[in-house]
Amino acid sequence: MYCASSEGIDPRYVDLATELGTALAARGHSLVSGGGRVSMMGAVARAARAGGAHTVGVIPQALVSLEVADDEADELLVVPDMRARKGLMDARADAFVTLPGGIGTVEELMEVWTARALGMHRKPVVLLDPWDDLLPLVDLAISLRDKGFVRAPALAHLLRTSDVAQALDAVEVELAGVASTT
Repeated sequence: MYCASSEGIDPRYVDLATELGTALAARGHSLVSGGGRVSMMGAVARAARAGGAHTVGVIPQALVSLEVADDEADELLVVPDMRARKGLMDARADAFVTLPGGIGTVEELMEVWTARALGMHRKPVVLLDPWDDLLPLVDLAISLRDKGFVRAPALAHLLRTSDVAQALDAVEVELAGVASTT
């Protein structure tokens, strides 16, 4: 799960993260997150744990030193840097759900979306964006496709959703499809 760890955001985003964490747990999923305890990242983890889900946080040592680590995670994995964090999160996740966030969130989304489009993994890549905060990114990808820079099938590998139920349904449908072909 990728999302904001920024404290100065509209509370509706934290509420969205809380709703996602609650729904993840209710559907029997576990959570792999960036290991922070603040903002949306902390909200989704707390809600998932409150519902009985197993939570895994992967955090760079520098952020632990800033005292933002989710010390209540069932597993808190401390890594040397952001590259190691992303690699371990990718390895531990069965799917990727992205909520609104800043440049780090966008970068993480772009990396897993690109890898999916290139066939480097078959994990679902879902964008949960009820207020269209990341729509300009999607519009950019469409424009790049129209100019020949992005292959059309690449756009289909990003599953855009507008509510929590849709996002988890998309994950579950995609995972079922992957399981039936292996």
